[in-house]
Amino acid sequence: MKALCWQGVDELSVEEVPDPGILNAQDVIVKVRLTTTCGSDLHLIGGYIPAMRAGDVIGHEFIGEVVAVGSDVRRHKIGDRVVVCSFISCGRCWYCENDLWSLCDNGNTNPGIGQALFGYEPGGVFGYSHAMGGFKGSHAEYVRVPFADHGAFPVPDGVDDTSALFASDSAPTGWMGADLGGVRPGDVVAVWGAGAVGQMAARASMLLGAERVVVIDRLPERLAMAERHIGAETIDYTATDVGAELRELTGGRGPDVCIEAVGMEAHDTGVQGAYDQVKQRLRLQTDRPSAVREAIYACRKGGSVFVLGVFGGTVDKFPLGAMMNKGLTVRGAQQHGQRYIPMLLDRMARGELKTSHLATHTMSLDEAPAGYGLFKDKKDGCVRAVFRPGA
Repeated sequence: MKALCWQGVDELSVEEVPDPGILNAQDVIVKVRLTTTCGSDLHLIGGYIPAMRAGDVIGHEFIGEVVAVGSDVRRHKIGDRVVVCSFISCGRCWYCENDLWSLCDNGNTNPGIGQALFGYEPGGVFGYSHAMGGFKGSHAEYVRVPFADHGAFPVPDGVDDTSALFASDSAPTGWMGADLGGVRPGDVVAVWGAGAVGQMAARASMLLGAERVVVIDRLPERLAMAERHIGAETIDYTATDVGAELRELTGGRGPDVCIEAVGMEAHDTGVQGAYDQVKQRLRLQTDRPSAVREAIYACRKGGSVFVLGVFGGTVDKFPLGAMMNKGLTVRGAQQHGQRYIPMLLDRMARGELKTSHLATHTMSLDEAPAGYGLFKDKKDGCVRAVFRPGA
């Protein structure tokens, strides 16, 4: 089959790779109908995520059709249209039973790498390095889905493929930020990042009752999209003092909840941003935490900051004093998608959550390297490039 493979830093190619097969009784094989880029994939491509090997198939956000089932699969049959959570979780360990699905003890087949990097073994993810299990990714014609009864979800008939695609990762990640960030009716919420996850966090905040939601970014087309499709207020951080703007609209307090949806390659217009870029490129720190810093400084006293963006290691100049003295609650997580995906699909079916506008560029899998170029460089208003492996 064809698949998009990581060959080295900033090097991708479409290759012929072996078709997947059933390895365990709880597996299904999914024929991929649509798969999309994600901002966290750019960290792989840029070489900031360790334990990548030439030839690794990337991609983790997808929808498809079940074409083979293992003998112990009970919830799926051949022909089912399913959206698959990006995290691979067993459904029976302590973490899964407590709805902490991305922390599953059994989803990652290479736990030792994560233990060395993070001090514990993270969960398994499709197409996201050998530290996260070394699973083949979704930018391919077929994907093996382990623990399919817990990770694949039937798509309601009224939800089209493009909309359902984003229930795989972007929508549940964004919803988790608003939910675990503690958004309550009447809150003011600020979201850093107007990409797919940031927009979904903003929409989730509204549906959870936030009175005002402000999205912060620098790209005019993304800010316009957040206004038009999500209904959020926006701030261009290159044109103003974000902290001052947020204090102005909250009576001097700051937002109740701040959600960071940017990750380890955040941009900053100031001296601090240049400092972070130099240190990251020299591998003196693994991540650029500009958006996290700004969120901590902007949040009201006693407020909540949730980190949704992917980070891989250590950062410099983390404002620990501000966090502690302001009495902030700071949380972060990889998405516990199994907790949210069925609910999100229901909301899509009812018209409460719209996602299809995120697919700004749709193309064949053969065009995927060029699609990642558009996505990485933010060309032509690209928010997400979507690939059709069968095209």
